[in-house]
Amino acid sequence: MTKKTPANTEKDSVYFLKIVLYILAGSLWIRFHEPLQIGDITLFGLPLGLALGLLFASHDHFQVDRKIEYALVIIVTILSFFLPIGIFL
Repeated sequence: MTKKTPANTEKDSVYFLKIVLYILAGSLWIRFHEPLQIGDITLFGLPLGLALGLLFASHDHFQVDRKIEYALVIIVTILSFFLPIGIFL
């Protein structure tokens, strides 16, 4: 007899690749050379990767992984705000 594997399994290499892509997406910022002043709010940049990462994570097939991917994208976005990462305009 052969063992049956569930149809909804994900290979480790695919999961690792997704983590790397979410880290890259979370670190993508569009930064301004001079901060924009809109009323009382000062914008140093726009977290473009946060929006893309959350969009991709919301369409993930595996429900359990989705929460981890949300957390990963948000943490990387916060950390990359303080690092010189992004596209400067």
